[in-house]
Amino acid sequence: LRARATLPPALGTKSGKTRLRMCDRKLLLLSNSTNHGGTFLGHVSDAVKDFLGCVKTVVFIPYALKDREKYTEHVRKTLKELGYMVKGVHEGNPIENIGTAEAIFIGGGNTFRLLKCLQEEELLPEIKKRVLKDGIPYMGSSAGTNVATVSIHTTNDMPIVHPQSLEALCLVPFNINPHYLDSSPDSTHMGETREDRIKEFHEENTTPVLVYSTLIIIIYISDCIC
Repeated sequence: LRARATLPPALGTKSGKTRLRMCDRKLLLLSNSTNHGGTFLGHVSDAVKDFLGCVKTVVFIPYALKDREKYTEHVRKTLKELGYMVKGVHEGNPIENIGTAEAIFIGGGNTFRLLKCLQEEELLPEIKKRVLKDGIPYMGSSAGTNVATVSIHTTNDMPIVHPQSLEALCLVPFNINPHYLDSSPDSTHMGETREDRIKEFHEENTTPVLVYSTLIIIIYISDCIC
């Protein structure tokens, strides 16, 4: 289990952001939903139960994959075994479902498709309000973790669709690069490494980047600048 924060060469002292007083936010951000040889959420089942606590129903957002119904049923089966009911955000009115959610879970897949769908459904401000103002639990894995950050600039995914912008939920004041792999000194691959790409990001941006391979991050943050 390993995580590392990657900072730009020079961070300015003036962000131009407004400090807002909000509820403590409760976030469970996962790099991956399945470990090699394991089952969906099997490696974090105890952490999920501790995190969700007395929540009865979780609103799941399956937009990162094409087949929303199949994805939702997969998550529903898994969380049922942990004692939770699941409602797909697309099952009914998405905005109303977010408005009444006890907890939100956004699954992995393609981050660009996920963000584009969240923008089209006008769910970003609704999710942000529920998490930051109302303090409901937010759980994300992979793409769902990426959209919890400042932007999706540091995702590993191909831009198979074009979101309106790359700005995300900003539930934390940094970006994340999940599934991070250090380059092997014995590799003959001549392309850019993950570290190279993040350095390129910091040539144009000042947002810190947290990189990790397989790690659970449970974050309680209050009064964060975003």
